[in-house]
Amino acid sequence: MERILVINPGSTSTKIAVYEDETPLFVKTINHSKEELAPFKEPFDQYEYRRDLVLRTMEENGVTRDTLTAVVSRGGLLPPVRSGAYEINDDMIWQLHYRPENEHASNLGAPIAKSIADELGLKAYVYDPVTVDEMTPIAKVAGLPEMRRKSLGHPLNMRAIAHKYAKDSHTEYEKLTLIVAHLGGGITISLHQNGRMIDLISDEEGPFSPERTGGLPTFQTLKLAAESGRSFKELYNYVKKQGGLMGHLGTNDGREVERRIAEGDEHAALIYEAMAHNISKHIGALATVVHGKVDAILVTGGVAHSRMITDWITQRVSFIAPVHVYAGENEMESLATGVLRVLRGQEQARTFTKVEDL
Repeated sequence: MERILVINPGSTSTKIAVYEDETPLFVKTINHSKEELAPFKEPFDQYEYRRDLVLRTMEENGVTRDTLTAVVSRGGLLPPVRSGAYEINDDMIWQLHYRPENEHASNLGAPIAKSIADELGLKAYVYDPVTVDEMTPIAKVAGLPEMRRKSLGHPLNMRAIAHKYAKDSHTEYEKLTLIVAHLGGGITISLHQNGRMIDLISDEEGPFSPERTGGLPTFQTLKLAAESGRSFKELYNYVKKQGGLMGHLGTNDGREVERRIAEGDEHAALIYEAMAHNISKHIGALATVVHGKVDAILVTGGVAHSRMITDWITQRVSFIAPVHVYAGENEMESLATGVLRVLRGQEQARTFTKVEDL
C-alpha cells in the first residue's frame, strides 16, 4: 500500500491531499488572501510559508510524515518536457528558481515536495507539467518563421482522463487514438496517439472560453493592438481575463448564463452555443490529423458539468467518434494516480536536465 502526499500550489490557494493508493484520506484547499501574500515580493519568497502550511495541514488531518511512501507536486513552468513523471532533482529546483518559463506559484511545488521527501529518505516527483510538449514537428509550424505553435494546455487532467477511459474500456492508453477537450477558464484540446499528445490546440488559438478570447481574427487583432495604446501586459490580461463569456455577457459563470437562457435571453443563448460550436469545430480539426480515425472524444474540465454545453458538442462531433464526459478537473487525483503507476512499475520516471538558455 502506498501513501502519497500531493501538493498543488496555485496563485491564490494551496491544495493539499494524502492518498492511500487510489483513495483520498483527505483533500484540502487553503485559500490565501491578498493580505496574507502581500509580504512576499516574489513567488519563491513564499517557500517557507507554503511548506509549513503543507506540513501543518497534514498533521491536522491525522497523517504523520513517517507513514508516507512518496511525495508528488504539480509541475511548475519548466522548459518543454515529455509527458509522465519526473523525479525532482537539483537541476529541476535550479530551473524553477532561476530560469523558469514564467513566474508562478506552481514553481514552488517541486522544492517543497523535495524538501519533505529528503527529510524522510523518500523520492519526490512532478507529473505532467503544464509544459508537456510531444507535438510532432509538422504540428509546430506556424504561418511566420519567427513563430511556432506551442504545447501549452492542461496535460495533467487530459492525460489522466485518457488513462481513465482506457481503464474503463479494458484497453491500454498506448493503443488508443483520442481527442481530449479540457473545458475550464481556458479551453485546450489535445490529440493522443500511441501514448503521446501529438498535437494540441492551446487557449490562445482555439475556442473562446468563460474568460479567454481564444483565437481572434488576425487583422482585427493587429488593428486593435495598434490603436489601443495599451501595453503588452495590458493586452495580455485583456485577452486572458476579459474575453469569451466574460467579454460578451459580463460573467464567467456558466450557471448564470444558463439561468439567463432559461429566462429567455436570446443573446446569452447565442454566445453560449457559439462557445460549444467553436469547441466542436476545433475537435473536428484535430480529427483530420489522424484521417478521422479516432476511438473516442473525451470532454473534461469544470465546464463539462454543463449538460447544455456537452449536449451541443456531442450533437456536432459524435459522427467522428463516441463522446464521453468526465466532468471536473481532478488535479489531485491525477497527480496521485500518475505517481502510483511509477511506484507500481507501470511507468518509469524520467530525469530532468536543466536548460540555462531559454
